Amino acid sequence: MTRNRASTRYIVIHSSATPPNMPVDAATIDRWHRARGWLMVGYNRVIRRDGVIEQGRPDDAVGAHAGPDYNAVSVAVCMAGGVAEDGKTPEANFTPEQWASLEKLVREWKDRYPEAQVVGHRDINSTECPSFAVKEWAASVGL
Repeated sequence: MTRNRASTRYIVIHSSATPPNMPVDAATIDRWHRARGWLMVGYNRVIRRDGVIEQGRPDDAVGAHAGPDYNAVSVAVCMAGGVAEDGKTPEANFTPEQWASLEKLVREWKDRYPEAQVVGHRDINSTECPSFAVKEWAASVGL
C-alpha cells in the first residue's frame, strides 16, 4: 500500500534510459521495479513512445524515483527512451507524440500543484536522466 504525499513541491521528469527501438510501458517498468524489491512502479505516470500516458502509482502517492529527499514531495513522469541505440549514451530521442503528451501532463499537474517546480531527475540527483534540459524545455513551452 502506498502512502499519500503531504505536499507537492516538484514535478520530476525522468526517462527510462532505454533505446528508442525498445518498447517500454508502465507494466514493463513495474516489473523492473518489483524485481528490485520495490512495491510497484516508482513513477506516477509513464509516457510510451506513441505518446500514450499510462498511470503508474496513484498521482497523490509518494513515489520511488528520486531519493528520499524528493520522493515524499514530488510527482513523477517517466518518458520511454532517453539513450542511444548503444543503450548507454544519453540522447533526447523522444517522439513528437511524447513531447506533446509531456507538455499536456505537466500543464495538468501545474494546474493541480501550482507551486511545484518542474525539474529533471538530473537537476536533483547525479544522473543524466532524462537526457535533456528540463528547465529550458519548460521555459520554451511557457511552463
